[in-house]
Amino acid sequence: MNNKNKSKGDSKYIIQNHLDKIGEIAVYYGFMPVKSPSITKEDIDAAKDVMEGDYVDDETEDHVRLPLHVEEKISLIRMYHEQNMHAMQQPVMLYFKDPCKGVSTAGGHRSGHHRYADMEILGSSGPIAEATLIQAARTMLAEEGYVSTTVEINSIGDRDSIARFSRELTAYYRKQINDMPAACRELFKKDPFELLACRDKECAELNAKAPKALDFLTETSRRHLEETLEYLEALKIPYSVNNGLLGNRKYCTETVFTIIDTSSSGKYHRVLSVGVRYNSLAKRLSMKRDIQGVGISLLIKGGKNNLRKTVAKTKRPVASFIQLSLESKLLSLDIIEKLRLAKIPLYLSLAKDRLGAQVSCIERYNTPYLIVMGKKEAMDRTAVVRRNDTHSQDIVPLDDLPKYMKKVEALVWKK
Repeated sequence: MNNKNKSKGDSKYIIQNHLDKIGEIAVYYGFMPVKSPSITKEDIDAAKDVMEGDYVDDETEDHVRLPLHVEEKISLIRMYHEQNMHAMQQPVMLYFKDPCKGVSTAGGHRSGHHRYADMEILGSSGPIAEATLIQAARTMLAEEGYVSTTVEINSIGDRDSIARFSRELTAYYRKQINDMPAACRELFKKDPFELLACRDKECAELNAKAPKALDFLTETSRRHLEETLEYLEALKIPYSVNNGLLGNRKYCTETVFTIIDTSSSGKYHRVLSVGVRYNSLAKRLSMKRDIQGVGISLLIKGGKNNLRKTVAKTKRPVASFIQLSLESKLLSLDIIEKLRLAKIPLYLSLAKDRLGAQVSCIERYNTPYLIVMGKKEAMDRTAVVRRNDTHSQDIVPLDDLPKYMKKVEALVWKK
């Protein structure tokens, strides 16, 4: 939960200016609600060099296309640069309840009853960023009423991975071009990646035998995907690898993922959310440094329980959370969710690996309590809850942690 520091005289609440009810879930996972950036003419011109309209098609009766508008990502990168967000504690985790102003609707609906919420993480290359987005998004979609969902995920890897895969895919289709329908030949001329995602039944066999992006990942990219999947397994999130999920190779890198509704029995399941990592976009915009970025866009109609109702304030955390091992990181998102259900917010630094970096990140919040989990605690399924003024501490079983923190919170605000 990234907000203003606690200081003497502060109340138990944090004033919010850009938050709705569904976005409260994002806040519990560490996202900061902010005003959506406006898309400028320069952003749109820059986007044309990448592509015109980027989306994941959802073949349902509503014909909804979930947007992956690159102009939105460009405006976000520009905002990060212009507001010197690189000088802030990294990563910067942002929640947008409204779409970017000025966005084109050519590739997807941004009006009417189809509304979107977005979460973005900038400044983190670690797979816990993807896991956080997916966990928070599935929780938000469950509030909307989508209780049966699964994740489809793929990786196109880093620049080297993409270049190798693109060469092999192009060579494969060139050998098969005489067996393609005319429309598919045109797709091939435009971009072999689009042909791989083609649903034409005559291309199905060709695509089934086509090279797969996973076979061309560098070791670094392969490990990134493996660790992302480890998080999903630890969270018991159902998933499948979809080799046809590729994103746009001109700006997407590493992971591409969707969350789909599996409650229907039709051939195609409804796509509810689309996420991509876009580590190479800043360099394409001629910026001096790469900006590690990953984001997700969600379909939130908001008809249930007034989910788009404005929220003016949120509870101020009384504790910060530090995890000291991979084992504890794998448990961390589940702990956050259990505490969220008990309405216990925390200050977080999940993307930091070293103890010093985590302490530095959360010191500024000056919370009266600290929750610490290392490898031993993760194995024992416990957490250390430390009172910062007296340095006294208790070892608390994870199952008892929400109830314990409820008492701690009551004690803090009683003073």
